Amino acid sequence: MMFPRQNLNRARAFALGLVATGSLVTAGPCDIYSSGGTPCIAAHSTTRALYSAYTGSLYQVKRGSDGATTDIKPLSAGGVANAAAQDTFCASTTCLITIIYDQSGKGNHLTQAPPGGFSGPEANGYDNLASAIGAPVTLNGQKAYGVFISPGTGYRNNAASGTATGDAAEGMYAVLDGTHYNGGCCFDYGNAEVSSRDTGNGHMEAIYFGDNTVWGSGAGSGPWVMADLENNLFSGRSTGNNANDPSVSYRFLTAAVKGQPNQWAIRGANAASGSMSTYYSGARPSASGYNPMSKEGAIILGIGGDNSVGAQGTFYEGVMTSGYPSDATENSVQANIVAAKYATTSLTSGPALSAGASISFRATTAGYTTRYITHTGSTVNTQVVSSSSTTALKQQASWTVRAGLGNSACFSFESKDTPGSYIRHYNFGLVLNANDGTKQFGEDATFCPQAGLNGQGNSIRAWGYPTRYFRHYENTLYAASNGGVHTFDAAGVFNDDVSWVISASFA
Repeated sequence: MMFPRQNLNRARAFALGLVATGSLVTAGPCDIYSSGGTPCIAAHSTTRALYSAYTGSLYQVKRGSDGATTDIKPLSAGGVANAAAQDTFCASTTCLITIIYDQSGKGNHLTQAPPGGFSGPEANGYDNLASAIGAPVTLNGQKAYGVFISPGTGYRNNAASGTATGDAAEGMYAVLDGTHYNGGCCFDYGNAEVSSRDTGNGHMEAIYFGDNTVWGSGAGSGPWVMADLENNLFSGRSTGNNANDPSVSYRFLTAAVKGQPNQWAIRGANAASGSMSTYYSGARPSASGYNPMSKEGAIILGIGGDNSVGAQGTFYEGVMTSGYPSDATENSVQANIVAAKYATTSLTSGPALSAGASISFRATTAGYTTRYITHTGSTVNTQVVSSSSTTALKQQASWTVRAGLGNSACFSFESKDTPGSYIRHYNFGLVLNANDGTKQFGEDATFCPQAGLNGQGNSIRAWGYPTRYFRHYENTLYAASNGGVHTFDAAGVFNDDVSWVISASFA
């Protein structure tokens, strides 16, 4: 599809005019898309404004202490999100991201996904909402928070306005964490069914990221950027493997998919440096039902079109456009993303832990302050422990701090009396299991300490499920959320039950 030379020149001018400032850059991604003749019809980000003049709300958070909500806006027009406003609002409690606002003016906001072909884990089959603190980053040195999608978490809009339907042209990109993924179905962002159910081949067009190999795959062992077109993940024209689609694991990843009648493309890049690469560009898939397409125009994040909820990933920003963006426009958007200078920041807070230290965890809930985290076989529990306890009990209450098996920015806790075995969550219970070396075990055994929610010591957050914390409930340990659906998620005394004073170990 051809574009007028003046539009391409305008897009290039935006890219050449990118000037890093105290906030961000002079032109936002959606300004660039508009310049290229393919305006945004949805623009979602919890980290920054995607238009240079945007000053409205980026997202809404809801706190666990009283159910109150607040909207988080950019610090300035076109700027980075006001993370300090969130931190103040959410101090000494938990917060969830309830709405990701559409900056395009079309009203295509993303909210808690409803049940569909699959039900989510929340009440009435809804999906979980994301923790507001699970994915901290900086942009040009300023703190912001992304959307950390654990399995079971999802956002959706089944009544979107202006999105492509049928075989109409569209484009989309997302900035993701290229190290946070799995093989579950399906970590998507893009166009899906309005019924939350599988209505057939070609009824979706969404960015997929992960290492699922049930349908398509690319070179190496993944993860890959692919397109979820419903009932298949495509890495190229044919079903199955397409070797031109590379494994990509950039910490910050730009992923793009676009489609128009009998043409579509997959592109990607390191969101922190460099330019876009084209992984596929050509005719629609040869399998039945994908040419022409039958897109329906709903918008999804973190889930499949039928509300499949098995995937994980992290989303920082993304847009959907009207029309098929030129490569030149997308290249200019990539330059804008690089200029935003996404970077990592600390995942921990509160009293510091050091790998190699030997520690014990004391409960802070009134009436339980003589109890420590221990284990009985594989069961992790609390018991009364003191200097006069048996040597065996002291050892069971002692743990060695290790660099996080699933993310070295956090920690894992190895049993002192059972070397090689670690605290992990399994079905949201905490258990002591031997490290089997798998990616799943490493992630389940990785925890991020933060300042204690009740003002004492630390609260220990599950890296892979950042709404969940070490909690003692009836003297057994769980990975519990504040007011969730399980008995052990009860909101009463939650802050006390998840706060632990960490000291030198008994053994």
